[in-house]
Amino acid sequence: MSSSTLTIGIVAPAKGISRETADKVTQFAAENYGKTVELKFHQQCFLQHGHFAGTDEARSYAFLEYANNPDIDVIWAARGGYGCMRLHESIFDRLNEHARAKAYIGYSDVGALLARLYKMQIGRPIHGPVAVEISRKGGEACIRRVLDYVTGRSLEGLETNIKTPHPRIAINLTIIEHLVGTPWMPDLSGHVLMVEDVGEYEYAIDRKMFTLCKNANLKKLAGIALGRCSAILENDIPFGMTYEESVIDWCTREGIPYLGRADIGHDIDNKIVVWGKG
Repeated sequence: MSSSTLTIGIVAPAKGISRETADKVTQFAAENYGKTVELKFHQQCFLQHGHFAGTDEARSYAFLEYANNPDIDVIWAARGGYGCMRLHESIFDRLNEHARAKAYIGYSDVGALLARLYKMQIGRPIHGPVAVEISRKGGEACIRRVLDYVTGRSLEGLETNIKTPHPRIAINLTIIEHLVGTPWMPDLSGHVLMVEDVGEYEYAIDRKMFTLCKNANLKKLAGIALGRCSAILENDIPFGMTYEESVIDWCTREGIPYLGRADIGHDIDNKIVVWGKG
């Protein structure tokens, strides 16, 4: 490819996607970006092994093959789901110098990989829509948001609700809760933590906030911003607080500044957050 073409490698470290979905994303990119981008879907994206897009070994191999490839500029997750945490012990010690020059884009379960990349200072972890969003109603806007950002065409897809000089990260609330206490948790002292979630009970969100706010590392946050928690499950007994009220309550209890609502979530309006940038 010419030096003016940005090559994006797409892998599925958790669940897979269909070839039809990949074809839709490829067609959208070709029609709207021409030769400025080349999308390379790894064949691993189309595998199925139970819940996952192939075995742990297959998913690790695909990630490493693309991350370590000097001809690929960006690693983009095909989708989230579950499975990324199972790859921690098989990929990070095998990343080379080419992996350090890349941007890594995804959210939801992919946040588990972004966190480890950030801790090890490998590449540029970026919270942003995944390729499978093309299947949502209005999902073309998600694909455009990512491609506009990585090509430098537009920065309008960046999250701008939370204005802060502090470094920021955006991550799924469940994922960061599960990282607490592991060696893969980055030091977030002085950071703004932006969280979102999907398909949880309000009491479960309250419990997750307890875990976060009682952690000694996270007590040093510059603040917490709350994204959208969608598809809230209905409990048999009403919890009595909204999920935002729970977040505010735990921030108040632990002396962590609550910074308001971030424009992130499991939806087509999910904005881009570059980890570490204020």
